[in-house]
Amino acid sequence: MTQTENRCRLVLVAPEIADAAQRAGVVADALRGGDVASVIVPQYGLAADAFQRHAEALVPVIQAAGAAALIDGDTRIAGRAKADGLHIAGTAEAIGEAVEKHAPRLIVGAGNVTSRHQALEIGDAGPDYVFFGRTDGDVKPEAHPKMLELAEWWASMIELPCIAMGGTDVQSVVSVAATGAEFVALRLAVFADPAEAALKVAEANALLDEKAPRFDAE
Repeated sequence: MTQTENRCRLVLVAPEIADAAQRAGVVADALRGGDVASVIVPQYGLAADAFQRHAEALVPVIQAAGAAALIDGDTRIAGRAKADGLHIAGTAEAIGEAVEKHAPRLIVGAGNVTSRHQALEIGDAGPDYVFFGRTDGDVKPEAHPKMLELAEWWASMIELPCIAMGGTDVQSVVSVAATGAEFVALRLAVFADPAEAALKVAEANALLDEKAPRFDAE
């Protein structure tokens, strides 16, 4: 395993920016800051045609940086944009249908998981990961305590990887990593000031390098 592969890694949630080219530019800048495992691209209320334009602008930028591009919710747009996968905030049944239809050709992740019961049901549906919290759930500097508890419980019991939503402060990656979660997601902590996005990614990776527990090599 490499330095980053054996500890919690960073996942970015693309910011809400109306102009597709500007949004892609901001994400590209952030990805220059260091290791990012994947970028989730939310729709943020865009109409389908506008969301497709955004996806087509963002996906190649994300992939060029070596990260996986995950489209939130829309399987058709994910296919048209040649994304690496889907992030679906749905029922266990919806996740199972997506897995059956799209895996392993596409990554299928389960989002907005907020309880143990829901996590176990969705885990049985066979996604590639479960995401504790909402992609826009970074409302305080620290990660939500309930999401930390869920991530710690899951990571201690289940081999299926999990992502936990961090807070609006980059320092929140430390508490997420301490749960044993494989990934920590950041949105506003990186993108609140687009000019500092690359610096924030670099800071997050430095914190994870220094403080995240290491996973055992297999």
